[in-house]
Amino acid sequence: MNNVLGIINLSINQPLLHELTYSRATATVPFGGRYRLIDFVLSNMVNSGINNVGVLTHNNYRSIIDHLGSGKEWDLDHKQRGLFILPPPNMNSSGFNGDLQNFYGHLEYFERSTEEIAIVSSSHMICNINYTEAVEFHKKRNADITVIYKELDTAQENLSNLIMLELNENGRVVSMTENHLKPDSNKVYMRMIILRKELLVDLVKKSVAQNYYDLVRHVIMRNLDQLNVYAYEYKGYLAIINSIHNYYKCSMDLLKPEVWKALFFQRGLIYTKIKDAPPALYAKDAPVTNSLVANGCIIEGTVENSILFRGVKIKKGAVIKNSILMQNCVIEGDSVLDRVILDKEVFVTSGNQLIGEQATPTVFTKKSSI
Repeated sequence: MNNVLGIINLSINQPLLHELTYSRATATVPFGGRYRLIDFVLSNMVNSGINNVGVLTHNNYRSIIDHLGSGKEWDLDHKQRGLFILPPPNMNSSGFNGDLQNFYGHLEYFERSTEEIAIVSSSHMICNINYTEAVEFHKKRNADITVIYKELDTAQENLSNLIMLELNENGRVVSMTENHLKPDSNKVYMRMIILRKELLVDLVKKSVAQNYYDLVRHVIMRNLDQLNVYAYEYKGYLAIINSIHNYYKCSMDLLKPEVWKALFFQRGLIYTKIKDAPPALYAKDAPVTNSLVANGCIIEGTVENSILFRGVKIKKGAVIKNSILMQNCVIEGDSVLDRVILDKEVFVTSGNQLIGEQATPTVFTKKSSI
């Protein structure tokens, strides 16, 4: 799909991630033992044959630059096209008004791109999707805008604070509603849209000229009657990372083989920044069960139903259960951790007991000493 421009819209963080986004953008929140959230959408675009990707950043974008670099891990370090990290434009006295402000600040990038179609996506909807079929759907329907959605089980999923779609019999979007605790629809808008690049540029210019600055509310929802907006159904696995509760739940779901296979092996590979490290080292009498353990870990204690990122050290006598330990955490002996999330480089001294709740795990910020 050389004729498609990928746009990863990071202009608005997910505030309900709280401690995990104090020092980083939502897109670089660690996930799955070695990945960052942005790895999934970026890999999806690359696996779909997109070789020109712009990343619209906002807060804490140093972590974006550090993680993505030149884009070589995604084969996007080209002389032409490739990966473009687009910093937020200078804000005037009114400050940040919405994500269209970032689009407007980089109109030259969009106008100079030669692609005819644009795919705009956020980074907190985790899935393994090939956009080729969605683009073909968009063309066949002669749609102005195609939104991508997923049907979820309303009995098992918390659908509050999400945008729900209602469609007519032809698959055209007739309404988009948000923030309903008990929505009538189970069709979740995945924050992914397909449209002609020229139309995107035109809508951005017209909206900003009228002091409208929200892509979803002011470009899509406001124009449902004027534009042909269709919906393409994605049927694969979807993880929505918009709260600490969902982050923990979706991370623990990765311990199920069927979820791991659906996310990492069904379509294309998920790429991330390479960090060389030796394989994990397990002591002879260190029981480890039903856990994801990244390279560089040294485990001398007990680990059950947990996710350990690179370089984690579990000392003899420590017990880790139902927890997420990010890169380079150190757990001293005789400590017990259950239902906790430790950000990077947290040090837990000997004899501590850290116990979280089932629905709301306890989160400790980066470089804490406990």
